[in-house]
Amino acid sequence: MSDGVIIRAVGVGKKYPPRTNKSYPTARDQLARLFFSPWKLFSRRSEGAFWALKDINFEIKYGEVVGIIGRNGAGKSTLLKILSRVTEPSEGYITLRGRVSSLLEVGTGFHPELTGRENIFFNGIILGMSRREVKNKFDAIVDFADIGDFLDTPLKYYSSGMAMRLAFAVAAHLEPEILVIDEVLAVGDIEFQDKCLNKVEEISNKVGRTILLVSHQMSQVRRLCHRVIWIDKGRIRAIGNTAEVIAAYEKFFLGGEEEPSIVQKPNQKAAFRSWYIREQDQICHVLDHFESVRVVFKLEVYEPLHHPIIGIALRNPAGKILWGHYVDNIPLAKGSYELEFLFSFMPLPRGAYSWLVSMQDSRGMIDVWEGSPMMQVELPSYQHPMDQWSGVMNLPYSLDIQRVGEIVTQLT
Repeated sequence: MSDGVIIRAVGVGKKYPPRTNKSYPTARDQLARLFFSPWKLFSRRSEGAFWALKDINFEIKYGEVVGIIGRNGAGKSTLLKILSRVTEPSEGYITLRGRVSSLLEVGTGFHPELTGRENIFFNGIILGMSRREVKNKFDAIVDFADIGDFLDTPLKYYSSGMAMRLAFAVAAHLEPEILVIDEVLAVGDIEFQDKCLNKVEEISNKVGRTILLVSHQMSQVRRLCHRVIWIDKGRIRAIGNTAEVIAAYEKFFLGGEEEPSIVQKPNQKAAFRSWYIREQDQICHVLDHFESVRVVFKLEVYEPLHHPIIGIALRNPAGKILWGHYVDNIPLAKGSYELEFLFSFMPLPRGAYSWLVSMQDSRGMIDVWEGSPMMQVELPSYQHPMDQWSGVMNLPYSLDIQRVGEIVTQLT
């Protein structure tokens, strides 16, 4: 590849075989099957084959930092595993020109029974380096990882954060031509994340290494990446300039404006159309602060509603409800509305949160959003102490319901 291309993917696809539901019925179940459906006694139910990736084509040149974005389950990690030679593609091929170091998940490429010191040399050998080469980098790796007195402790006793720090330090300092990183930086604390980002910038700008970064944190992608590949349902949806691709991604998945294909369903009385975070004259779907947050939902009412009930809830990345609110008995005439929630304080850790929005009346459900739209939270200088907490939060707020600039009601 004399044209400056270090990675080339041509028609790459990954197919997983049908999965069989191997259950073990009781003797009673077997007798029931024998009596009612003897031909199914020894049958096995299986699910169809699944294409995790299909028709993936791209080229990456020396020294590029390329971000790979997409929803969970889109195929991002599968692609990185193919690039890292962890698994083979079912069709197509990938050509690599250079040594690859991968951070696919915490502890990948390390042995739990070996100490931190031993794993540094062990991982270096896997990368094809000599013992002398690893030894020359050893002090810098230990200093960067900052694992203190645990250097000679078996890896199985490390916390996930300590294992990640050591893994990143090894991958970044042993100078692979291609560095592949899959969302592992989210494990560390804020200080170490910034340290890692600075190191990625250093090895990209000064050393000229090629880096592939999978991340749900758009601030990281914007800061580091020259180009972005957006994968959706196993296929490349867009590839190109970082700002343009991220803007399209946020518009499509995190809310955005109403799509032309959205039309009124038969007999539908009302429908939610879009949502956004209002920052003065700016509209976005990424939360990067935690005070005075204005969240706006746009609602289209097709028929007058006399006693509607509107429900809003916020789910954490694990799907558990953190906060909820409902408003009822506010008549809505036909027209376009904005529901603006002003949260005086919204202390959320980094991650992708989803809104649950619904409207119903005495006759049943009118419209509902569930699991979408998504809100990305990125607070680079703020670490909330409730990172692992998933209970119901008390978020102080006020609510304005406006119809084309006219305030219908204000609630506090």
